Order: sequence, then C-alpha cells, then structure tokens
Amino acid sequence: MRTAITGGTVVTAIETVLADVLVEGEIVVGVVHPDSELTRTFAEGADRVIDAQGKFVVPGGIDAHTHLQATGQIAPVLETFETGTVASAFGGTTTIIDFAFMSGDERLPDGYERHRENAAGECAVDYGFHIMVANVDEQSPKEMDLLVREGVTSFKMFMAYPGRVYSDDGQILRMMQQAAENGSLIQMHAENGIAIDVLREQAAERGDIEPRFHGVTRTPILEAEAVHRAIALSEVAGSPLYIVHLSSSNALEEVVAARDRGLNVFAETCPQYLFLDLSDLDRPNFEGSKFVCSPPLRPQEHQDHLWRGLRTNDLQVVATDHCPFCWEQREIGRDDFRSIPNGLPTLEHRMELMFQGAVAEGRLSLNRWVDMCSRAPAKMFGLYPRKGTIAPGSDADIVVFDPNSPHTLSVETHHMNVDYSCYEGMTMTGQVEKVLLRGKVVVDGTEYLGTKGDGQYLPRDICSNLL
Repeated sequence: MRTAITGGTVVTAIETVLADVLVEGEIVVGVVHPDSELTRTFAEGADRVIDAQGKFVVPGGIDAHTHLQATGQIAPVLETFETGTVASAFGGTTTIIDFAFMSGDERLPDGYERHRENAAGECAVDYGFHIMVANVDEQSPKEMDLLVREGVTSFKMFMAYPGRVYSDDGQILRMMQQAAENGSLIQMHAENGIAIDVLREQAAERGDIEPRFHGVTRTPILEAEAVHRAIALSEVAGSPLYIVHLSSSNALEEVVAARDRGLNVFAETCPQYLFLDLSDLDRPNFEGSKFVCSPPLRPQEHQDHLWRGLRTNDLQVVATDHCPFCWEQREIGRDDFRSIPNGLPTLEHRMELMFQGAVAEGRLSLNRWVDMCSRAPAKMFGLYPRKGTIAPGSDADIVVFDPNSPHTLSVETHHMNVDYSCYEGMTMTGQVEKVLLRGKVVVDGTEYLGTKGDGQYLPRDICSNLL
C-alpha cells in the first residue's frame, strides 16, 4: 500500500515545513519538497493520495499513562482495550503505554502476562506496558531484570495507598538500585499516603464527606514532600526518576530544583490539571464526584506554574492517566468521598486539548505541542525514532490535523466508554481529521475504518532520557 500525503505543513518536535509525506506499506519513506518530481512519480503509483492543504501533518500521539480494563480499584474500569484504543485513535493518539498491575499474590511477570493476554487482538492502536509494582520482596529486583529483557523497561511504584500498593522507602530504594543496574526507569506516584490517610480519616470523623474533601485532604504539600523524598532516594540509588501525574506548583518546585542540580529527574502532567481545578470537585448534587482523581485537581493558580513547567521543559510529557468510571460507579461514594473510584476520562481529547491550550491560546509553540504529546514520551520510554516523529524509516503513524475546525467536546460525541465528559461544552479550535496507524487510515473524520486488533504490541528499548 502506497500513500502520499500532499500539500500539508509537516510539524515535528524540531521543525515546521511545507512538505509531502510518502508512505510505503507501514513506513515513512520520504518527506520531500511539495510538488516535487519525486512526489509526482510516487503519487502516480500510489494507492491513496491525501490532500492536506491547509492542515498540519503531525506524528501520531503517544499517551504514556493509561489504565484500561483495570480491576484494582473500588470498582472495575469499564473501558476495555478495544473501546479505549478506538477512542484513542479518534483523538489522534496512535500508541498507548498501559499499566499492567499485580492482582492478589501475583508476581510481576504474572501481572504482565495476564495483561498482555487481555490486550492481545483487542487494541485499535499500538501498545506497550509499564508494570505497577506492589509487595516488593527479595524476588522483585530479579523479576525486574527478566521483564526488562522482555522489553518492559519502566516500573511504577507508589508512595500512596497504604495497604494496597504502597511501598516504603526501603523497598523503593532497592528497586531504584536495580533500575540503575538494568537501565529501566522508576515511575513514582508521589503522595505521602500515610499522612493523607490520617487527614482523610479525620475529615470523615468530622462529617466532611463531600467530594471536595478528596481534594482538601490530599494537600499539595504532601505531594511535594513525597516528590522531594523520591528524588532523594533516586539520587542515592543513582537511577533516573519519572514523576507521574504531577499536579501542583509545590511538587514542580522540587522537580525544578533537582534538575537544576543536574539530576535525571523527569515528570509528566495531565490535561485535567491544566484545564480543570478544585472548584469542579465542589459542583452541587454530587456532580463533583465526576472529577475525583489522585492526585486531586488543584486550585486554579497552580495551572500557570504547570504551563510554565511545560514551556521550560521541566515537565516533559503530557499523558492522561485515563481511568474512567461511570456515574453509577461513582455513586458508591455518595456517603463518603473515600469510596469514590479515582480516575478521569481524557484519552480521546488529549491532542486537541493540548493544541487548544498550548497553540491556539498562545502558550507554547507547535513544535512543543508535538514534543510533549509525541516525541518526548517516545524518547522517554524507548520507542524513538520508530515512534514520535515523521522521518524516513519511522512508522507511518500520522495525524492530519485541521487547526481551523471549531467543535465542542461532549459526551454525545466522544467514543470513550463512559457516560459523562469532564470537558463538556469546551470549544476546541482544532480537530483531528485523519489518522494513519502504520500507513493504514483508521480514522477519517467521524468514520472509524480500523478493525479490531490493528494495534501491535511494542517491546521497548531501555529509556533514553535524551530530552
């Protein structure tokens, strides 16, 4: 299958150029001057010519933080690998890295194998896995080495959720030391879970049970304290560190200080922390429960600091932490905010939201938009240059993006398997128009042209951290 994408503006993390993109099979074979003789010759024998005049041609997005078909919470995540990745495709994200979790007495390889089996033949986009680590013992570092050899090169640990997935400082240090040896990356959910649980219990004892107290008790100070401690442990171990879903200016200050000292500390934030805020948790009639996630939404003044962190590259990646629960599932916590399942639906909207906030509203450049949504996660998680760019030899994961196509986000039009939208009524300036997955057009406007199982599993290299 030959495809020529002509007349568009190709945008990567490092350049913006008028060019035609030539695709042979699943691979980009040329990015050439528009209307060149090479394009004309190629197009004559092409199976498909896509006119991208007036559009941006960008690498497919990479969402490095999703939770599909997960069962480790108060309620099961109803978003399956099939529904979640179809929604991902509609949003211009052609690769996800999902979290494989340990269930009960499972070992790390067991959780990985089960998760991979669940995803096989289901995914509409390409996919890889991180491993969520719990119950660290003397076997865990050895299992880590085994998984790295299998192409799983990142491991998430938790300073939160005592009694569930929490690891103490000694366990974290041991895993970081092993990561320093095998080249993998420790990802950290950095909140002081021990102290947070005290505050949550005290709030419930006072009768403060509404959703907003989820945010009040998970204070930014305790996020920053945990980030500081995680950085100290990684410095002792000599390993890189990646903070997931960083939400506050307090935590960001700790990352900036570490990076200014030359430490290999990296962080992601999520669209919810850039577009939503603590006031959403206070919506009446229990509507605030729809906005419960951890770390929680912060007061609005934190947003400017996060945007600045993206501008200075102290925050490298924007991921979603997509982990949706329907309204009926959230009702479980009506009488106690501690029982509300944590997680928001954002996977489908990430690329358009970030274009809106970064480019359309003048905060960041086109290239930075592509970087934080595509190239940076590809480099961080061992997929670059196969993914994250448009260049000869790269996978033809390509999005034709119309920057002048206003539309409104709504539960009525999204494809995620959840019965509400956190971004209901928000107007986006630009819109995903066409999506190619390894050369195959899987989305054309409102039409899904892919088939179940189009996505391929991606073993990953050791994380490059060349950001």
